[in-house]
Amino acid sequence: MDSMDYKRINMHELLLCLANAADLVNPRLTAHHQKVAYLAYRIGGQMNLTREEQKKLLLAGLLHDVGALSYNDRIELIDNEPPTAQSHAEKGAGLLHGFPPLQEVAEIIRFHHIPWKNGEGQHFRGNQVSHMSHILHLADRVTVLVDPQREVIGQIHEIRNSIQSRVNTVFSPDLVDAFLALSNYEYIWLDLVYKPLHCILPVLTTLDTMELNWDEVILLAQLFSKIIDFRSPFTANHSAGVAKTAEKLAELAGFSESECKMMLIAGYLHDLGKLAIRNELLEKPSGLDSNERNEIKSHTFYTYRLLQSVKEFETINEWASFHHERMDGSGYPFRLNGKCLSLGSRIMAVADVFTAISENRPYRKSMSVDDVKKVLKSMEKRQALCPYALSILMENYDTVDRVRIDAQEKASIEYNYFSVNSE
Repeated sequence: MDSMDYKRINMHELLLCLANAADLVNPRLTAHHQKVAYLAYRIGGQMNLTREEQKKLLLAGLLHDVGALSYNDRIELIDNEPPTAQSHAEKGAGLLHGFPPLQEVAEIIRFHHIPWKNGEGQHFRGNQVSHMSHILHLADRVTVLVDPQREVIGQIHEIRNSIQSRVNTVFSPDLVDAFLALSNYEYIWLDLVYKPLHCILPVLTTLDTMELNWDEVILLAQLFSKIIDFRSPFTANHSAGVAKTAEKLAELAGFSESECKMMLIAGYLHDLGKLAIRNELLEKPSGLDSNERNEIKSHTFYTYRLLQSVKEFETINEWASFHHERMDGSGYPFRLNGKCLSLGSRIMAVADVFTAISENRPYRKSMSVDDVKKVLKSMEKRQALCPYALSILMENYDTVDRVRIDAQEKASIEYNYFSVNSE
């Protein structure tokens, strides 16, 4: 048995990584998911919820806005609660429901924008709304009231008044009472604005940690890829194509079964840093200016830094994050050359270019097979792509292309279903 089969990945580390990625979209959102998770957990403790309920609240807080897929969606939710707020909650729940260990957390998130309305909010469209959804709602709204540009203790009074003014209409009286009692403790507020991660990590380490095998990590990585790609119809199936292409190339190169699974995971996560990129750049129908190109270039750096926080992901991180490095050192963001790039990283670079030029983009249609081959050979000639990794693709072109097409067609069907059922 491959020694890699014995590896186990901490699910909490991966979820924290996703929460951090989702908050990269704007400085106003720095650590927003962490802050909501921390405050929801503390309110749950104030209400004497069970340890299991507090754990679910913490995880729901870390993931509560993953359904707000665009920059504008996230900013709207900071400024107010627009009519579309429930839509993003439904989208988030729909995405998370595909990963069995998070299905109960998904239901908390699904209803976290439902107002109390004198008790009517205990049900929504025939569904019972958990008290944990209402706690998450309160924690979210308190967090967005905190002005990071001002000293926090001086804001407590006005935040308390704002929440009290919405008792019974927006928030449950019992939850407001618990929040008001908790808000007397200055350290809660200081934790919230200082480094909420430092407060969350000790809690996460005391919770029952779920360790995932590679097959389970693949499911979670697929979930991540949908959150990354479903922001735009132009990227909706990109990571699926890259992941399955890279996996097939790794198999043809003689990688072990576990290494092929790691390559698949790396493919699903290779564009994680694109969560920091504005949607209008991903969908721009014309060429990018120099500032916009620089913003796009930052995404692989963010992918690398985000995945660094996950133990046992060192190899996966390199394969995922170095896909824009080039054999001649002309790539970005680390300017690595062929001597520094493993075969796995070289394979991922080939898989990414091959998939990108084979699919539709806002500024061009997909290339023909002949044109794809010409571009790839040209990149090999100028020492951008690895000759060996590219030869594996060229010698098995029809087989690999069929794998890519099947993966992208499946992802497109999932995206269309997601779009229709999340309205």
